[in-house]
Amino acid sequence: MSISPLAVVHPEAKIGENVTIDPFAVIEADVVIGDNCRIYPHATILDGARIGSDCSIFPGAVIAGIPQDLKFVGEKTTVEIGNHTTIRECVTINRGTKAKGRTVVGSHCLIMAYSHIAHDCILKDHIIVGNATQLAGEVEVDDYAIISGGTLVHQFTRISSHVMIQGGSRVGKDIPPYTLIGRDPIVYCGINIVGLRRRGFTNDQVFLIQDIYRTLYTRGLNNSQAIHSIETEYEPSKERDLILGFIKSSERGIVRGSID
Repeated sequence: MSISPLAVVHPEAKIGENVTIDPFAVIEADVVIGDNCRIYPHATILDGARIGSDCSIFPGAVIAGIPQDLKFVGEKTTVEIGNHTTIRECVTINRGTKAKGRTVVGSHCLIMAYSHIAHDCILKDHIIVGNATQLAGEVEVDDYAIISGGTLVHQFTRISSHVMIQGGSRVGKDIPPYTLIGRDPIVYCGINIVGLRRRGFTNDQVFLIQDIYRTLYTRGLNNSQAIHSIETEYEPSKERDLILGFIKSSERGIVRGSID
């Protein structure tokens, strides 16, 4: 363990093995940091932070700040960060409220500079959040989603897995799995073929996903009709069932199709 004498580390903080803490970093008492982490200069890790192993917290980042939510009344809550996750410069990740009790960023995530992750957000694994993206409270993001820079995500929005969202987007509807989302206002622009192929999806899987979304977005059906068609015309599969389950459970409604 290498802790600079110019860092401020509370003696009650639980620091793992082989952790480097650089000058002017601040770590409060109720903090857990796993093995092999690097805490860069001027990073601030406040009470309630739970950080896994092999993480990097860059200068100016603030982990476990008090929620910017008027319903927060000082309850004991946490920020939980998985393993092998990188938090870049000036990122802010706020603690949970009594709504969920925690804010979560999973493993193998990259949270780029100046991004904000608000109270009670749940981000799963292998997620990329681009520079200056802002996630409001209680947003949920599934595995392998990519949210490009400057995106604004409304509170309670759900973003499913293997999604790619164009930079500068304003997201106020749920984003179903495997999709490519862009334009202003945002619409469905196709499926995330490049991302799917990088992650080993076969041609048959890609063609199936494309065909399901044609049924949803291009056949002139409303959501109920499209759901019925997908259920009756396609055999059960992991891909079909994930799309169906997401659409059925969406409370905000899913992003609309392109009008082109």
